[in-house]
Amino acid sequence: MVSLAPMEGLTTVYYRRALARWFGGVDKYFTPFLTPTQDHRFTKRELREVLPEQNDGLPTVPQLLTRNAQDFLWAAGELAAMGYREVNLNLGCPSGTVVAKGKGSGFLAHPEELDAFLEEIFSKAPCAISIKTRIGLKDPAEFPALLTMFRKYPLAELIVHPRVRTDMYKNTPKWDCFGDALEGSPFPVCYNGDIYTPDDADRLRSAFPAADRLMLGRGLAGDPALARRLKGGPSASRTELSCFVDQVYESYAQAFGSRRNAMLRMKEVWFYLIRLFLEGDKLSKAIKKARDPLDYESAVRSVFADLELSPVLRPDW
Repeated sequence: MVSLAPMEGLTTVYYRRALARWFGGVDKYFTPFLTPTQDHRFTKRELREVLPEQNDGLPTVPQLLTRNAQDFLWAAGELAAMGYREVNLNLGCPSGTVVAKGKGSGFLAHPEELDAFLEEIFSKAPCAISIKTRIGLKDPAEFPALLTMFRKYPLAELIVHPRVRTDMYKNTPKWDCFGDALEGSPFPVCYNGDIYTPDDADRLRSAFPAADRLMLGRGLAGDPALARRLKGGPSASRTELSCFVDQVYESYAQAFGSRRNAMLRMKEVWFYLIRLFLEGDKLSKAIKKARDPLDYESAVRSVFADLELSPVLRPDW
């Protein structure tokens, strides 16, 4: 099974629909996190991500970011009423503003509070709950106790990004921690972190033959055909990439009523995607500095007209 990681500002519903149309290979799509509050209402942006008609035909799991059980249960109830059978708890986000509020990976620093939170949501939730987690806040030695805690509850899935919060997205993922989670687990365990090529996935599976679930984030953002390739399908063609980019851009333009706002959102797409092209630094800068949609569109045309596709993704972000 291959899942799309939730990436704030990138894997929106417009991105997900285009990815599914042009490349496929993804079995489950996780939304960027929703942040339920005591107001108990979704914002317009959040509704755009989760309204059933927005995700028609896409197996979608909404992700929730909160440390308040009542807010989580309210959101889970609303989403269950929309037809969602699973929600995901974010215990992985390393953002400083999120961690400062004790949310995301910051919640891992408060194990007693987290345990009480999990006890309440698992006893009352109207749908299945999965968890996406890091292996600790500062030290991988935190993970065994966290894993013992998680195993007290009937998770639909545990998604492990084997870095601590202070690693952010640097340093080497701790595969041994993933192995600890996988061994003897009472629920499915999914691996997330630094899978950029089919060879990377093969190395992981060679080390852990039971690792049959992968979540792709930056690797899929840089190579939209990666999920397809992991299942034996072809690499992305220039035509597919062009059509994919056009669909995401036009979807944003229509949704926002502004090509300039759409252009600004596309800069995040290109931050990752440009690494699938050789010698793309100059045009990457042109896209990044574009202030007018016409300048952006001209730079994108040059990418597809002038640059060769790289035989491998260059993850130098």
